[in-house]
Amino acid sequence: MQGGGGVSCAVAGEAPTPPAAHHGPRSRQCLGLTIDPAGEVEAPAERVGRLVRESPVVIFARRGCCMCHVMRRLLAAVGAHATVIEVEEAAEEEAAASAAAAAAVPALFVGGAPVGGLDGLMGLHLSGLLVPRLREVGALCG
Repeated sequence: MQGGGGVSCAVAGEAPTPPAAHHGPRSRQCLGLTIDPAGEVEAPAERVGRLVRESPVVIFARRGCCMCHVMRRLLAAVGAHATVIEVEEAAEEEAAASAAAAAAVPALFVGGAPVGGLDGLMGLHLSGLLVPRLREVGALCG
């Protein structure tokens, strides 16, 4: 795949980069994330691994996913803003993200470790482990 094929990124609460900065019809670069570094073409599993390492909190989701919206709102309520990577349905990145998280999309990663989907996030939150984990990975101040 070239030009980020099937992956775009947006950070919850942040404006996307202006259209002139886009590097493909549906790809964007946001806050230090690189979709295809220096024009290199990565295998989907490698791309997912790199994107997860580049940000402390990452959600892979489909556009308009209500579960992703709930996940972003919960994270924002505790003071963390997730990097949201939108994948096209049936895209290789979606399969790679789902496999890496051992869950369907949306798939959440905190500090590079898979949390799962909305149920995994809610489990962390209800057990009282979410905020300490977010602090540990540098997603929260204080």
